[in-house]
Amino acid sequence: MIDDEILNRMCTERSLRIAITKENFFLFFHFYYAHYVKYKTANFQKQIMSYLQGSATENLYVVAFRGSGKSTIITAAYPIWAILGKQQKKFCVIFCQTKAQAKQHMMNIRTELESNETLKQDLGPFQEESDEWGSNSIVFKQHGARITVASTEQSIRGIRHNEHRPDLIICDDVEDYQSASTKEGREKTYRWLCGEVVPAGDRDTRLIIVGNLLHEDSLLMRIEKDLLDGRANGIFLRYPLINGEGVCTWLGKYENKEDLENEKLKVVNQVVWEREYMLRIIPNDGQVIHQEWIKYYDKLPDRDDVPFRGTFAGVDLAISKEESADYTAIVTARVYGRGEDLRIYIQPNPIMQKLTFPEQVELIKTIKKTQMPNLNDLMFVENVSYQAALPQQLEVEGVRVIPVKPCGDKRTRLALTSSAIASGKVLFDRRCEALITQLVGFDVEKHDDLADAFSLLVNETLARYSGKGVMLMGFMDNHTGRITGNVYQG
Repeated sequence: MIDDEILNRMCTERSLRIAITKENFFLFFHFYYAHYVKYKTANFQKQIMSYLQGSATENLYVVAFRGSGKSTIITAAYPIWAILGKQQKKFCVIFCQTKAQAKQHMMNIRTELESNETLKQDLGPFQEESDEWGSNSIVFKQHGARITVASTEQSIRGIRHNEHRPDLIICDDVEDYQSASTKEGREKTYRWLCGEVVPAGDRDTRLIIVGNLLHEDSLLMRIEKDLLDGRANGIFLRYPLINGEGVCTWLGKYENKEDLENEKLKVVNQVVWEREYMLRIIPNDGQVIHQEWIKYYDKLPDRDDVPFRGTFAGVDLAISKEESADYTAIVTARVYGRGEDLRIYIQPNPIMQKLTFPEQVELIKTIKKTQMPNLNDLMFVENVSYQAALPQQLEVEGVRVIPVKPCGDKRTRLALTSSAIASGKVLFDRRCEALITQLVGFDVEKHDDLADAFSLLVNETLARYSGKGVMLMGFMDNHTGRITGNVYQG
């Protein structure tokens, strides 16, 4: 990139060094942050630096393996260069997940600026200040610029430095596995990004997000989908330790297979290795339904080709409208065939609402009248404790439903549907996102009402139509240890 004579002069001539490093982030990093460079710089690191230098406004999203140096390059060094170099940024805000992480990151920046004599001599002075948002900042008075570090817990509405709104926003690991494990946690992070972070910037603000792939619906996965669907702009970079061709992406650090094996032995947990180093989204060990099992349909079959059995529904009841209460959930399906040809087509937009008893009665009456008017249309309603009253009330009002006393725990009932899902007997409309989220995230997601209604629907349907003759559905009762079950005529 630059000949030896110029390099030697840069080491002794301050003005030349400053002029060149202001234009070139790669050289800036290797001059002022040379103490971080312990191995030969990898091609992917050069590519990250090239994208950082190449535009002052293009959004950048980076996923790279643990220990790749991504945070050192992007979060520690780039904000300094973005202010002191040719991009001339005036207000950089760096977000971490917690206040403790934000405080530590500010301490790291301050220590670097105080102890790095070459950086301080060439580009200082630097000054630390506290601001009205309760965040710590580094101020560059000669440049009229500031770096502020904050947490996702802090509101930055209306934040400014002099006349400048943030023109560089960096989010570094703003979600972790715990926050990404529930739909509520993922929604909260995404709303925070869209409602707090992006509006805080200006027309030419650059957004950079650094992190890992924690869940199929995590922040960076959503952003990647938004980019593919044309709802977002920017560059998405993904760097696993071993690429798709089986080649190590950082040969300077891991020179051979033995080095990789030694690194893998340090990790111990295979799931962590796959998630943190190979960038594969690995579900919990106890996951019941896996994302890759889910299969979709685009249209229903022709009734002339396969017998139509009817429209079936599973109903999981709850009667409280309290904030913490469960939801009443209804999942419907169109059922075709029998035995090996049985197919259960889950209908779009399953219902999940907080309803009183009278509201439940009216809703089910409406569904039966509008969507399930035929005798062969079956509605299965969970029949435990107070829920037993609902089928009785509906029968009084001329609406036939089938009360079902569930056997086994929720997890067991859902597990019984897994084979049908994986084999394609159960197919989903693409508008069943909420249901699929609960199935894939069972035991992790806050709510499981749709999953309960789904397992009721599918297991009752399988009991009737999955085979010929008599089928026994048996369960081990968790409390008594005895096998209980129902027998159906197939």
